Amino acid sequence: MTHLKDLPFSTLQFYATAPYPCSYVEHRQARSQVATPSHLINADVYSELVKNGFRRSGIFTYRPHCDGCNACTPVRVKVSEFIPNRSQRRAWAKHQNLIAWVTTLAYIPEHYDLYLRYQAARHAGGGMDQDSRDQYAQFLLQSKVNTRLVEFRDPDQTLRMVSIIDVLDDGLSSVYTFYDPDEPGASYGTYNVLWQIQQAKSLDIAYLYLGYWIAESTKMAYKINFHPIEALRHGKWDAL
Repeated sequence: MTHLKDLPFSTLQFYATAPYPCSYVEHRQARSQVATPSHLINADVYSELVKNGFRRSGIFTYRPHCDGCNACTPVRVKVSEFIPNRSQRRAWAKHQNLIAWVTTLAYIPEHYDLYLRYQAARHAGGGMDQDSRDQYAQFLLQSKVNTRLVEFRDPDQTLRMVSIIDVLDDGLSSVYTFYDPDEPGASYGTYNVLWQIQQAKSLDIAYLYLGYWIAESTKMAYKINFHPIEALRHGKWDAL
């Protein structure tokens, strides 16, 4: 399968949402194109959708479909050619003591507590810092594709970071990561992307999909620092 029209389910449909406030660029309205029905989006279909710029939030599979705005650009790292820069090498060395445990999706109160602390520190006022246990579970712990939960702990078993990662047919898709926001001098976010790149290399798969790069958003602009990186534009993946 190389195109959406080649998907094996003739009943897969796409619809556009009503406008809603953009989470990344102030004073703009956003819309999403949603793929339905969700029960037909298995691991193979989802892999093809990601190649065409889709992401997921729980069982909600979408891509930006905004009126008059193309700020959200899907990006992926070519892991076989990736070379870390100086600051990335420092981040990698700094957190070599972290121990990663890969598990299936499950609710763990310790994870939820870390999630709320992260949201309160990094995204205060965005609404997610008030997420209930059910909202957290719907966002991160519901999946119909091949998903892994990875927790990162210090040698003393202190939880420092949690990642949700989807395994695709040609790469890994970084769904969401949250980490200890109170550790001085930590570079958990950078280390986590580097760890996922290493995992993709070890699995002999080509890409790490990082979601959307948004030049105008400080929350999303960092992704361009991982080279070489490709962007999906006008239906084609090219170097960014």
